[in-house]
Amino acid sequence: MQFPQSLNRSQLPLFEAFLGQSMAPLLLDSAELPAWLEEPEPISELALSGSLGHCRHLLGPVLRELSQNQDARWLTLVAPPASLTTAWLRSAGLNLDRLLVLQPRAGQNALELACEALRLGRSHTVVSWIDLQPSQRQGLSSAARLGSAQSLNIRLD
Repeated sequence: MQFPQSLNRSQLPLFEAFLGQSMAPLLLDSAELPAWLEEPEPISELALSGSLGHCRHLLGPVLRELSQNQDARWLTLVAPPASLTTAWLRSAGLNLDRLLVLQPRAGQNALELACEALRLGRSHTVVSWIDLQPSQRQGLSSAARLGSAQSLNIRLD
């Protein structure tokens, strides 16, 4: 198979090719950086809608990838839906040796439990199923920063 371009030819960076000139790297003092560039947000949300079967089908690869993370810490699921049984987690290919499933105790809610799991730092990622309000999102983000962890919140619509 022949390619239209030589593979030995180096490519120009996109903007240099577009502008036709070399661009010097942009160096900014950290005081000049916008807040969103300083530190990546430790919380992400995934919204899934549709039938329960379809949602689980989409969720399986995400959780599998997280469970196979090379970080020695846990993948923690906080108050997962009842449909995410041990059998389903196993069939989805998750590494159950690196998985911790937590359920809130009496007098505790899933948000408090997720924040505590994040704050302790024994998990690389804490996955929760919470209908987050903006102030709650900030609480999860702060807890994740304290524990050097990531938070993934899943909304099932």
